[in-house]
Amino acid sequence: MRIWISISAQCIEIYGTHNALIRRFPVSTAANGAGEVSGSYRTPRGRHVVRAKIGGGVPENTVFVRRRPTGEIWTPELASANPGRDWILTRILWLSGKEPGLNRLGEVDTMRRYIYIHGSPDAVAMGVPGSIGCIRMRNRDIVELFDLVPAYTSVDIVEYDVEDGDWTRLGSLVGPVRESVFVREQGVPADMEYDDWDLHSLHAMARGPGGEPIGTGRLLPDGHIGRVAVLPAWRGKGVGEALMTRLMNEAMRRGNRSVVLNSQASAIDFYRKLGFEPQGPGFMEAGIPHQEMVCSLSG
Repeated sequence: MRIWISISAQCIEIYGTHNALIRRFPVSTAANGAGEVSGSYRTPRGRHVVRAKIGGGVPENTVFVRRRPTGEIWTPELASANPGRDWILTRILWLSGKEPGLNRLGEVDTMRRYIYIHGSPDAVAMGVPGSIGCIRMRNRDIVELFDLVPAYTSVDIVEYDVEDGDWTRLGSLVGPVRESVFVREQGVPADMEYDDWDLHSLHAMARGPGGEPIGTGRLLPDGHIGRVAVLPAWRGKGVGEALMTRLMNEAMRRGNRSVVLNSQASAIDFYRKLGFEPQGPGFMEAGIPHQEMVCSLSG
């Protein structure tokens, strides 16, 4: 099980076996945007874990200060008597960074910054930034999340989002990403890059914080995944995994029992981490070594 939080989309998603999407909730991250430095009042990015779960069994709207229940229950009257108070309610998932220099140790340490996923008053808007660094959730949602995930569940906080659609809607946006990666960077002949399957496939697209396309992939009607490409500046930040997760979930929704792809030899380890295994001998395509790989979506 893992948690994925998109600052761009202001949402939190929980994934289980085979990267299947279990639940999606709206959230509110920092009004100041993304950042890791202590005192910035920004939401940290990168890989984290749930270091501690606090508040199991207490009533909804229980008020916490320094992770301890105060004995108060939030009400509009209590809020009116305490204007400007940053309310931490109901449940707390205390996050700890896993990447030294980015979100762990020194002045960028997520845990020492006391960054939580926590409940908030029902009047607090979700789906828009508004916190002072933490990830706010509705009370009923944080209770459900708290009960779903164990301590030490991995948490990825990112600045991009992933959407999907047909070629008519997304082709003009994802085409330049594919051309940049496959044609200009890898030397694939331009006339090999596009084919008739584009019109019949579901396309996934990752957007950066400014809405710009940064990655893509496609799912064919027969369960093949292909044309997975991420711009160089965004590699190593989970974009490829997010694209694959979207496409694999769509395959599961369609009832596919497995998905197949042709991996470049250099990407075999990446796809292994997603559950794919080599099938048959390697082969050459567009002058690049490839390997067919398959992933079961059942069992």
